[in-house]
Amino acid sequence: MREIVFDTETTGLDPRSGDRLVEIGCIEMVNLVPTGEVFHCYFNPERDMPAEAEAVHGLSITFLADKPKFAQKAAAFLEFVGDSPLVAHNAGFDFGFINNELEMCGLDPVSRDRMVDTVAIARRKHPGAKLSLDALCSRYGIDRSHRTKHGALLDAELLAQLYVELLGGRQIGLELAAEVAARAGPVVTRETVMVSSSVPRPFRSPRPHAASAEELARHAAFMAGFSEPIWSRG
Repeated sequence: MREIVFDTETTGLDPRSGDRLVEIGCIEMVNLVPTGEVFHCYFNPERDMPAEAEAVHGLSITFLADKPKFAQKAAAFLEFVGDSPLVAHNAGFDFGFINNELEMCGLDPVSRDRMVDTVAIARRKHPGAKLSLDALCSRYGIDRSHRTKHGALLDAELLAQLYVELLGGRQIGLELAAEVAARAGPVVTRETVMVSSSVPRPFRSPRPHAASAEELARHAAFMAGFSEPIWSRG
Protein backbone atom coordinates (compact mmCIF):
# COMPACT_ATOMS: atom_id res chain seq x y z
CA MET A 1 0.00 0.00 0.00
CA ARG A 2 1.41 3.38 -1.01
CA GLU A 3 1.18 6.28 1.45
CA ILE A 4 2.69 9.76 1.55
CA VAL A 5 4.01 11.07 4.87
CA PHE A 6 4.39 14.83 4.74
CA ASP A 7 4.90 18.04 6.70
CA THR A 8 4.63 21.75 5.95
CA GLU A 9 6.10 25.00 7.19
CA THR A 10 4.12 28.23 6.96
CA THR A 11 4.16 31.95 7.74
CA GLY A 12 1.63 31.48 10.53
CA LEU A 13 -1.33 29.52 11.80
CA ASP A 14 -4.31 30.57 9.65
CA PRO A 15 -4.37 30.43 5.85
CA ARG A 16 -7.69 32.30 5.77
CA SER A 17 -6.04 35.31 7.37
CA GLY A 18 -3.32 35.51 4.72
CA ASP A 19 -0.74 33.04 6.00
CA ARG A 20 1.00 31.04 3.29
CA LEU A 21 2.86 27.81 2.74
CA VAL A 22 6.66 28.18 2.57
CA GLU A 23 7.94 24.59 2.57
CA ILE A 24 6.62 21.08 2.01
CA GLY A 25 8.38 17.75 2.44
CA CYS A 26 6.86 14.45 1.34
CA ILE A 27 8.15 10.89 1.75
CA GLU A 28 6.78 7.94 -0.19
CA MET A 29 6.17 4.75 1.78
CA VAL A 30 5.04 1.39 0.41
CA ASN A 31 3.82 -1.12 3.02
CA LEU A 32 5.29 1.18 5.70
CA VAL A 33 8.76 1.07 4.12
CA PRO A 34 10.28 4.36 2.82
CA THR A 35 11.13 3.90 -0.85
CA GLY A 36 13.64 6.76 -1.04
CA GLU A 37 11.33 8.82 -3.26
CA VAL A 38 10.68 12.32 -1.86
CA PHE A 39 9.14 15.62 -2.90
CA HIS A 40 10.65 18.68 -1.23
CA CYS A 41 10.21 22.30 -2.14
CA TYR A 42 10.49 25.81 -0.67
CA PHE A 43 8.03 28.47 -1.81
CA ASN A 44 8.08 32.24 -2.09
CA PRO A 45 5.04 33.22 0.02
CA GLU A 46 4.69 36.63 -1.69
CA ARG A 47 4.41 38.32 1.69
CA ASP A 48 6.50 39.09 4.77
CA MET A 49 7.73 36.50 7.26
CA PRO A 50 6.58 37.14 10.84
CA ALA A 51 9.42 36.91 13.38
CA GLU A 52 7.51 34.30 15.38
CA ALA A 53 7.29 31.96 12.40
CA GLU A 54 10.92 32.49 11.37
CA ALA A 55 12.00 31.60 14.92
CA VAL A 56 10.29 28.21 14.50
CA HIS A 57 11.60 27.13 11.09
CA GLY A 58 14.44 29.57 10.38
CA LEU A 59 13.20 30.46 6.88
CA SER A 60 13.66 34.15 6.18
CA ILE A 61 11.96 36.08 3.41
CA THR A 62 15.45 36.78 2.03
CA PHE A 63 16.06 33.03 1.66
CA LEU A 64 12.64 32.47 0.10
CA ALA A 65 12.68 35.44 -2.27
CA ASP A 66 14.10 33.50 -5.24
CA LYS A 67 12.13 30.30 -4.60
CA PRO A 68 9.21 29.29 -6.87
CA LYS A 69 5.67 30.25 -6.08
CA PHE A 70 3.37 27.39 -5.08
CA ALA A 71 1.45 27.69 -8.35
CA GLN A 72 4.63 26.83 -10.25
CA LYS A 73 5.04 23.53 -8.38
CA ALA A 74 1.40 22.58 -7.77
CA ALA A 75 1.23 20.14 -10.69
CA ALA A 76 4.46 18.41 -9.63
CA PHE A 77 3.17 18.11 -6.06
CA LEU A 78 -0.16 16.63 -7.15
CA GLU A 79 1.56 14.19 -9.48
CA PHE A 80 3.84 12.99 -6.67
CA VAL A 81 1.08 12.40 -4.11
CA GLY A 82 -1.28 10.87 -6.67
CA ASP A 83 -4.36 9.40 -5.00
CA SER A 84 -2.47 7.95 -2.01
CA PRO A 85 -3.47 8.50 1.62
CA LEU A 86 -1.66 11.51 3.12
CA VAL A 87 -0.18 11.10 6.60
CA ALA A 88 0.60 14.17 8.72
CA HIS A 89 0.92 15.16 12.37
CA ASN A 90 -2.11 17.31 13.21
CA ALA A 91 -3.10 16.73 9.60
CA GLY A 92 -6.00 19.18 9.57
CA PHE A 93 -3.52 22.06 9.85
CA ASP A 94 -1.44 20.90 6.88
CA PHE A 95 -4.49 20.06 4.76
CA GLY A 96 -5.87 23.52 5.43
CA PHE A 97 -2.76 25.21 4.04
CA ILE A 98 -2.37 22.89 1.04
CA ASN A 99 -6.00 23.25 0.04
CA ASN A 100 -5.85 27.01 0.45
CA GLU A 101 -2.87 27.14 -1.92
CA LEU A 102 -4.61 24.84 -4.42
CA GLU A 103 -7.76 26.95 -4.34
CA MET A 104 -5.68 30.09 -4.96
CA CYS A 105 -4.36 28.31 -8.08
CA GLY A 106 -7.88 27.47 -9.23
CA LEU A 107 -7.33 23.75 -8.52
CA ASP A 108 -9.53 21.29 -6.65
CA PRO A 109 -8.71 20.74 -2.98
CA VAL A 110 -7.35 17.44 -1.71
CA SER A 111 -10.16 15.38 -0.18
CA ARG A 112 -9.95 15.08 3.59
CA ASP A 113 -11.07 11.48 3.20
CA ARG A 114 -7.42 10.81 2.34
CA MET A 115 -6.19 12.37 5.59
CA VAL A 116 -4.40 10.20 8.15
CA ASP A 117 -3.72 12.13 11.35
CA THR A 118 -0.97 10.70 13.56
CA VAL A 119 -2.07 12.95 16.44
CA ALA A 120 -5.45 11.19 16.43
CA ILE A 121 -3.74 7.78 16.31
CA ALA A 122 -1.42 8.72 19.19
CA ARG A 123 -4.32 10.13 21.24
CA ARG A 124 -6.18 6.81 21.00
CA LYS A 125 -3.05 4.85 21.85
CA HIS A 126 -1.74 7.13 24.62
CA PRO A 127 -4.68 9.04 26.14
CA GLY A 128 -3.57 11.93 28.33
CA ALA A 129 0.05 11.87 27.08
CA LYS A 130 1.87 14.70 25.34
CA LEU A 131 1.26 14.39 21.61
CA SER A 132 3.83 16.73 20.05
CA LEU A 133 6.22 15.23 17.52
CA ASP A 134 9.11 15.82 19.94
CA ALA A 135 7.32 14.11 22.83
CA LEU A 136 6.29 11.08 20.79
CA CYS A 137 9.75 10.68 19.28
CA SER A 138 11.13 10.63 22.83
CA ARG A 139 8.54 8.05 23.88
CA TYR A 140 9.53 5.71 21.02
CA GLY A 141 13.26 6.34 21.16
CA ILE A 142 13.44 8.04 17.75
CA ASP A 143 16.63 10.09 17.43
CA ARG A 144 15.85 13.77 16.86
CA SER A 145 19.17 15.20 18.08
CA HIS A 146 19.75 16.78 14.65
CA ARG A 147 16.46 18.68 14.80
CA THR A 148 17.44 22.17 15.96
CA LYS A 149 14.55 23.86 14.12
CA HIS A 150 11.43 22.68 12.36
CA GLY A 151 11.94 21.60 8.75
CA ALA A 152 9.32 20.01 6.52
CA LEU A 153 11.45 17.20 5.08
CA LEU A 154 13.26 16.46 8.34
CA ASP A 155 9.98 16.39 10.26
CA ALA A 156 8.43 14.13 7.61
CA GLU A 157 11.36 11.72 8.04
CA LEU A 158 10.82 11.64 11.81
CA LEU A 159 7.09 11.27 11.33
CA ALA A 160 7.57 8.31 8.98
CA GLN A 161 9.46 6.51 11.75
CA LEU A 162 6.85 7.50 14.32
CA TYR A 163 3.99 6.35 12.08
CA VAL A 164 5.48 2.86 11.86
CA GLU A 165 5.84 2.72 15.66
CA LEU A 166 2.27 3.91 16.22
CA LEU A 167 1.03 1.11 13.97
CA GLY A 168 2.87 -1.59 15.86
CA GLY A 169 6.59 -1.13 15.39
CA ARG A 170 9.17 -2.73 13.17
CA GLN A 171 7.67 -6.25 13.10
CA ILE A 172 5.31 -5.58 10.22
CA GLY A 173 5.35 -8.80 8.25
CA LEU A 174 7.39 -10.89 5.89
CA GLU A 175 5.90 -9.09 2.90
CA LEU A 176 8.13 -6.11 3.72
CA ALA A 177 11.24 -8.20 3.24
CA ALA A 178 9.94 -9.14 -0.17
CA GLU A 179 9.29 -5.48 -0.94
CA VAL A 180 12.83 -4.50 0.04
CA ALA A 181 14.30 -7.41 -1.90
CA ALA A 182 12.34 -6.45 -5.00
CA ARG A 183 13.68 -2.91 -4.84
CA ALA A 184 17.24 -4.08 -4.23
CA GLY A 185 17.27 -6.20 -7.40
CA PRO A 186 17.71 -9.92 -8.00
CA VAL A 187 19.63 -11.92 -5.43
CA VAL A 188 20.84 -15.51 -5.41
CA THR A 189 19.41 -17.43 -2.48
CA ARG A 190 20.16 -20.92 -1.22
CA GLU A 191 16.78 -22.03 -2.48
CA THR A 192 17.53 -20.66 -5.95
CA VAL A 193 20.80 -22.60 -6.08
CA MET A 194 19.06 -25.82 -5.07
CA VAL A 195 16.31 -25.44 -7.62
CA SER A 196 18.67 -24.58 -10.43
CA SER A 197 21.13 -27.37 -9.63
CA SER A 198 21.29 -30.12 -12.28
CA VAL A 199 23.53 -32.49 -10.28
CA PRO A 200 21.79 -35.93 -10.04
CA ARG A 201 21.11 -37.10 -6.49
CA PRO A 202 21.29 -40.85 -5.62
CA PHE A 203 18.18 -42.46 -4.15
CA ARG A 204 18.44 -43.13 -0.41
CA SER A 205 16.13 -45.64 1.26
CA PRO A 206 14.35 -44.30 4.36
CA ARG A 207 16.10 -45.18 7.59
CA PRO A 208 14.18 -47.08 10.33
CA HIS A 209 13.25 -44.92 13.33
CA ALA A 210 11.75 -47.50 15.76
CA ALA A 211 13.82 -48.56 18.80
CA SER A 212 15.42 -51.98 18.57
CA ALA A 213 14.78 -54.80 21.11
CA GLU A 214 18.22 -54.16 22.62
CA GLU A 215 17.53 -50.45 23.04
CA LEU A 216 14.15 -51.16 24.67
CA ALA A 217 15.79 -53.59 27.12
CA ARG A 218 18.47 -51.05 28.06
CA HIS A 219 15.83 -48.37 28.61
CA ALA A 220 13.79 -50.70 30.87
CA ALA A 221 16.91 -51.50 32.92
CA PHE A 222 17.69 -47.79 33.26
CA MET A 223 14.17 -46.96 34.43
CA ALA A 224 14.23 -49.79 36.97
CA GLY A 225 17.10 -48.05 38.73
CA PHE A 226 14.87 -45.23 40.00
CA SER A 227 13.55 -45.51 43.56
CA GLU A 228 9.94 -44.36 43.86
CA PRO A 229 9.90 -42.13 40.76
CA ILE A 230 7.41 -39.27 40.70
CA TRP A 231 5.57 -40.62 37.66
CA SER A 232 4.71 -43.89 39.46
CA ARG A 233 2.85 -42.15 42.29
CA GLY A 234 -0.95 -42.47 42.20
